[in-house]
Amino acid sequence: MYGSAFKAKVGLEAIRGVKTVNEIAQEHGVHPSQVAQWKRAIQEQAGSLFDGKRGPRPVDAQSDPEHLYSEIGRLKVELDWLKKKSGLSQ
Repeated sequence: MYGSAFKAKVGLEAIRGVKTVNEIAQEHGVHPSQVAQWKRAIQEQAGSLFDGKRGPRPVDAQSDPEHLYSEIGRLKVELDWLKKKSGLSQ
């Protein structure tokens, strides 16, 4: 019903503490418990905002060039064998 931007706006307003939760709820036309819930959600998730590490991501074993070349070779051998068995090979 309410968008995430609206919830964030109302929740942050409640965190600032300039107005009471009841005043904010009345101003925005929502129930005071909803405002308190959005405020609590922001406070609980604020610590995880900066958890993501920056910089290069670890190399996935599947994307290692050597592994990929060996996979291509294996698939080519399988394809050649299937072509030969099906009679499509010339």
